[in-house]
Amino acid sequence: MTPAERIEQLRQTVRDHDHRYHVLAHPIISDYEYDLLMKELQDLEADNPHMLTADSPSQRVGGEPISSFPVVRHPVPMLSISNTYATDEILGFDRRMKDWLGEEARTLTYSVELKIDGVAVSLRYEDGLLVQGATRGDGTQGDEITANLRTIRSIPLRIPVDHPATGAIEARGEVYLSHENFARMNNVREERGEAVFANPRNATAGSLKLQDPRQVAERPLQLFIYSLLFEDDAAALTAHPELDSHYRRLDWLGRHSFPTNPSARRFDTIQDVVDYCILWGEQREMLPYDIDGLVIKVDSMRLQHQLGATLKSPRWAVAYKFAAQRTSTVLNDIMFQVGRTGVVTPVAVLEPVLLAGSTISRATLHNEEEVRRKDIRIGDTVNIEKGGDVIPKVVSINIDDRPADSMPFETPRNCPVCQTPLVRIGEEVAIRCTNTVCPAQVKGRVEHFVSRNAMDIEGFGPAVTEQVLEEGLVRDVGDLYALTREQLTSLERMGERSADNLLRSIEKSKQRSLDRVIFGLGILHVGQRAARLLAGNLRSIDALKEASSEQFESIQEIGPTIAKSVASFFANQKNCGVVDKLREAGIAMELPGAEAAGTERPMAGQIFVLTGALERFTRDEAAAHIEALGGRVTSNVSKKTNYVVAGANAGSKLEKALALEVPVLTEDEFGKMID
Repeated sequence: MTPAERIEQLRQTVRDHDHRYHVLAHPIISDYEYDLLMKELQDLEADNPHMLTADSPSQRVGGEPISSFPVVRHPVPMLSISNTYATDEILGFDRRMKDWLGEEARTLTYSVELKIDGVAVSLRYEDGLLVQGATRGDGTQGDEITANLRTIRSIPLRIPVDHPATGAIEARGEVYLSHENFARMNNVREERGEAVFANPRNATAGSLKLQDPRQVAERPLQLFIYSLLFEDDAAALTAHPELDSHYRRLDWLGRHSFPTNPSARRFDTIQDVVDYCILWGEQREMLPYDIDGLVIKVDSMRLQHQLGATLKSPRWAVAYKFAAQRTSTVLNDIMFQVGRTGVVTPVAVLEPVLLAGSTISRATLHNEEEVRRKDIRIGDTVNIEKGGDVIPKVVSINIDDRPADSMPFETPRNCPVCQTPLVRIGEEVAIRCTNTVCPAQVKGRVEHFVSRNAMDIEGFGPAVTEQVLEEGLVRDVGDLYALTREQLTSLERMGERSADNLLRSIEKSKQRSLDRVIFGLGILHVGQRAARLLAGNLRSIDALKEASSEQFESIQEIGPTIAKSVASFFANQKNCGVVDKLREAGIAMELPGAEAAGTERPMAGQIFVLTGALERFTRDEAAAHIEALGGRVTSNVSKKTNYVVAGANAGSKLEKALALEVPVLTEDEFGKMID
């Protein structure tokens, strides 16, 4: 046998044993025998370096630590799934599906899967090779963590390619830690004198954020894949009609070495779905890992596409969440915190208690009306739970344990930070501090502006924010760009190197895209998705300032609440003053191509597909140009596609464009078009 033949034989053997051990949990050789195989493979590859490939099992851990993760855009958004907590609501979901689908509901079936309590990730394969792994992030874009995900041995680095029609595929799943592995990992950390993790999900999230893959490889992370997407779904369904079923896609994944959860089921009736959810509500404690519910999906992929999605969630799926875990403790105090929008929220200060794997010392009381309705008082023994197993909240009190000298709760009349009289606007439940220069609001706005999903000013954490505000160096976010080296080095624990790094990060943030600037401004009700819609349609801050509520509402997915809030924000002269400061500092105030386009949108209604490696633009920059001129970017080539922009090494998308006679542009031709 030649070295090349033996290397390939060893790789396939090791892959097979990895699958048996990490996916099937049924090893057929000892650890010692496995190590001998891996050692022989590594030695042969070392002697024949020209034969080393990225998909070799010996290459799971590689590369140097990185300082930050690149951001990648998901071709298909990773939307969150709407929650329900009662079986009646599952029946309501079924009624909605049947109402929307009409006659087509005759063939309606559902897939049901355990909702793993972990961290969602995406894996992209091209020509059978794992080329990219990313976190969910905000659903539209996430962190590229390929090197970290490669260390998870249940993830295949190579899969068989069934047929060329499928092109690239994307497998989505949930990374998690089993109870046993979590306990073992915490024991090791305790022995080393390191802080232990509160629960498996926190440990998983922290592990995937590590910037050295070698450290991630030491964490016993596992994965279940719950979704399969084909880059060219139409071609895949033509070649494999049975893959119209989500449940059969899970079977396809299992046959291609992906770890899938064995408890997934498909049901013909909604009552069977309800019964299955109730069953797992009773048996969840028997599992070796955490789940917080089940996910119910319309099984047909065709019907999923037909049902579509809302701004935040797919219409064809719902998560049935288990009743939250509860415990009781003593409420020692009620404090009030002021958010960046001025809303004053009561917070319960509790006697620390363990709940669902973490120690709880504070819990939300929602608003003062809720406190008054439940008659919650200081000194009460209260029942707390984690809403959706995440956010601690006070749900009720034990009236029999109430101290004799307890006093009813009194709503504060003034802001706890700046003493401005509090007001309730219209029919809002919330009470607000209307002083826009209230230190708590300013702090919240600055922290939001510098956050990762906004302007992403690395190094500008809460401690630095507090210092620059206390020293009077910053009064609003516009002042961040006037900070000097001398001012920063005068701050406590801020050396020259740290100051220089921070100034570089501030300077770098000037290149952030318009949607991130809009999001960073902290406009009430405007999240990341709404910010992208506003940027893509209005294309400049000046256009936003001049637009009316009616114009905002004309944008698909922008409702009256957001429209009114944006118009109100830009009607405020103080807000416009902050925007002017940002403009003078050099912040991008328009999308690329916005000025040239003027009031015209020459690409309106046109659909573009980008493929291959572009040199003049990044993918996001090219997409931003197209969207600024009214066009739309999709990931699949079809007869409806107007143009395909092909860079170097363009693959199956280019071939399909030529077959369908879709016009193909070189990068230079595309550049001339947008210019």
